Amino acid sequence: MQPPTLISLTIDSAVLHIAHITDLSAVPDPILVELFLKTLRAGKLTEKILKLFTATGNEEILRFVQSLNIKQVLTPVLPTRCSEKF
Repeated sequence: MQPPTLISLTIDSAVLHIAHITDLSAVPDPILVELFLKTLRAGKLTEKILKLFTATGNEEILRFVQSLNIKQVLTPVLPTRCSEKF
């Protein structure tokens, strides 16, 4: 049996700490896709992490999100000041 590769160990470590990552723009596309799939399999895909992946603009990830019908939650904006006229 082959020992794990350095890239595999790095991706596994990134999945464990995915909540603390703020930018994925420098990650090459093939690694980004594998990181996304492993994050999904680990059950760590939250709204914040989904935004992190979709912000990369990676077409394969965007298609995968669309094919799974994953929707981003749109938080309604409530008015902070009401008109004094009722």
